[in-house]
Amino acid sequence: MALAAGVPGATSQPDAPAAPARLLVKVCGMRDAAALPGIAGLGPDFLGFIFAPKSPRFVGEMLAPELVRALPPTIWKVGVFVNETTENILATVQRFGLAAVQLHGHETPVQCEELNEAGLLVMKAFSVGEQVDFAALLPYVPYCDFFLFDTKGAAPGGNGAIFNWNLLKAYNLPVPYFLAGGLGVEHAAELASLHLPGLAGVDLNSRFETAPGVKDAARVGEMLKALRSKGDDESK
Repeated sequence: MALAAGVPGATSQPDAPAAPARLLVKVCGMRDAAALPGIAGLGPDFLGFIFAPKSPRFVGEMLAPELVRALPPTIWKVGVFVNETTENILATVQRFGLAAVQLHGHETPVQCEELNEAGLLVMKAFSVGEQVDFAALLPYVPYCDFFLFDTKGAAPGGNGAIFNWNLLKAYNLPVPYFLAGGLGVEHAAELASLHLPGLAGVDLNSRFETAPGVKDAARVGEMLKALRSKGDDESK
């Protein structure tokens, strides 16, 4: 696994994540310059920036690379891509100073390996419907630092609905994963108490917005407080 060892063009990289004592939190779909400092100030573990043109949260020209590069060094900056070439991904990584990539399309294990060898932390997303074929994930295991399980829907991601988390009780792979898909503040207590094999973090997106790509800092802060206070209580 890469664990982001020396990414060319990245301005700063946090320490490689170890097995978390609490759920890691990734806030995805960031593109609003005005909201970015407030969300970063809350101290999420990861911030995600979507570089898929069909997404309503596509960064495009909405966010200056300098603003992303200036984020606190304790936050992992993640570029989200859908069926993009390795060459274009690496160019975006250098431009925005990213340390991690999330692949949300039909990317192959070979492409994950290429990005891994480039020194990036690699997250591979998989859509979950009524069942999960864990055997299909095996070829990705050597090249991914995290998997991400999202709800299957019309779009590659951001469908705003949760899936049956009990499907992950049979997870037996060594790669830790994030839960995504329709997570909101109302799920905080259940998520903080959730005991699933391999669960490392949660991905927050559409339920924390006032408009696509515009995150509500108060709502995100409420979620972080709920998740972390529960985690702190359980660690005592």
